[in-house]
Amino acid sequence: MANLRIANRYAEALLTTAEELHILKKVSDDLTVIHRIIKESHEFQLFLKSPVIKKEKKQEVFKVTFGSAVQPLTLQFLFLLIEKEREDALTSVIEAFYRLQDEMLGIVHVNVKAAAELSQQQTAQLKQRFEEYSKKKVYIDQSLDKQLIGGFIARIGDTVFDGSVKQQLELLRKRFAEELIV
Repeated sequence: MANLRIANRYAEALLTTAEELHILKKVSDDLTVIHRIIKESHEFQLFLKSPVIKKEKKQEVFKVTFGSAVQPLTLQFLFLLIEKEREDALTSVIEAFYRLQDEMLGIVHVNVKAAAELSQQQTAQLKQRFEEYSKKKVYIDQSLDKQLIGGFIARIGDTVFDGSVKQQLELLRKRFAEELIV
């Protein structure tokens, strides 16, 4: 919980500063590259978490690795994290930055699990319906779930929309049971 608060604070500070300097998109792109490198390199993850490596060495590695490829603000931000000994939270900070940026831009991600690959038309229809529902721009993150018989299950934040065949059959069973009781 404390790490989430720390990540949110740093992410909010970076987001606000980048927006004020009108370089939000560039900083976001920088963080995408840095996030990918962290995810793909176990050695880099260990480097970030190592308490043995001195701050100056970490800053030097960041400068050599990212110096000319990222915005000066991004590099200064990385140096600040190192100075405050928060570099091990960099992944959490980047993820919090993305969340806050999406909120600010009115973007919501809908996770859709489907039994089969959705067609472009189906995806467009889902996107339209969820944009009407959320009153925000929607990005659909689709994945296959072989446990589903048919249909899909969509999640926006904590809200779940169950359009699976299993759910439809369960609702039908309940209706029949209610009619038999009456």
